[in-house]
Amino acid sequence: MNRIQSTGHNIAANGIRHHYLHYAGPGPALVLVPGITSPAITWGFVAERLAEVFNVYVFDARGRGLSSSGPELDYSLDAMADDVVAILDALKLDNAIILGHSMGARIAIRAAAKDASRMGRLVLVDPPVSGPGRRAYPSKLPWYVDSIRLAEKGMDAEAMRAFCPTWTEEQRALRAEWLHTCYEPAIVTAFEGFHTDDIHQDLPKLDMPVSLMIAGRGGVIEAADEAEITTLNPAIRSARVPNAGHMIPWDDFDGFFDALDTLLGTSFGKK
Repeated sequence: MNRIQSTGHNIAANGIRHHYLHYAGPGPALVLVPGITSPAITWGFVAERLAEVFNVYVFDARGRGLSSSGPELDYSLDAMADDVVAILDALKLDNAIILGHSMGARIAIRAAAKDASRMGRLVLVDPPVSGPGRRAYPSKLPWYVDSIRLAEKGMDAEAMRAFCPTWTEEQRALRAEWLHTCYEPAIVTAFEGFHTDDIHQDLPKLDMPVSLMIAGRGGVIEAADEAEITTLNPAIRSARVPNAGHMIPWDDFDGFFDALDTLLGTSFGKK
């Protein structure tokens, strides 16, 4: 199958500039919201495959990639959730699937609780379930900050191996190229928000199909966490990717799409 090429765009929404990559596909709109230090381009290998079925948009969250950044911006979960709502309005996307990974999944939950009028369903990929009075997120802040500071000075794929030892050279090189665009105060604010923002209060408010993808080796969502989530919203369907860590498609690309087949009724695994 021919590789689906992306086009880059900028759009004004919620008072700032948002950069996104569009992978034009044949089906319904799917908006991919990446994690804490993942500029849109680093999800390109996933978006290309998704675009076989969906019309895919991948955004740089504020303070990352080519979207607006700097000390004057608000990097809270609520601000980023408002961004998603405003972007959907600006692009006039209706009944959109919102697929969020990690921080992006938390953004999707909060955005849908605020205003789901343009959303059709959510796919939550291994969201941190930390929060007030809860188990801490297993990754540590220095892992992010140290790698960003090295990237700001200039680093290559080999230097990135210390932070992402299981990734391919191509994946490490792309992260090394783009990580310097992650504004450190934005990352610190988001990481602290993993422990101060309560997304569990939002889960009962989600009145749409919601799917949960869990990394079997990630340590982010344990069995008790999954049980609590489904208690708060019994309609949530889940699928586990047994051989993947938190960065699921990086660890098990086929497993990621097999899980999507289970959750969305697609047939990526049969192609």
